[in-house]
Amino acid sequence: MAFGMDPEVTKYFKKILNSLFAFLIWMFINITGGIYFGLAFREHFPLIINILFYLWLALSLGLLLWYYFKIWGK
Repeated sequence: MAFGMDPEVTKYFKKILNSLFAFLIWMFINITGGIYFGLAFREHFPLIINILFYLWLALSLGLLLWYYFKIWGK
């Protein structure tokens, strides 16, 4: 036992931290692309760029949820 912590508590804590980190990275990437670079707004780019951005957003959300189910399903 490292530092008197139960191994199950350590495992659960790692799951929480991995989930939080994955969510924050996902949000950072999508907010940077959508708001900072203006990919979420129609006025800066052609419509196809906006469609591709929103497809990426939906696909990456699906991958994030799949990652969550994979981690928490164990």
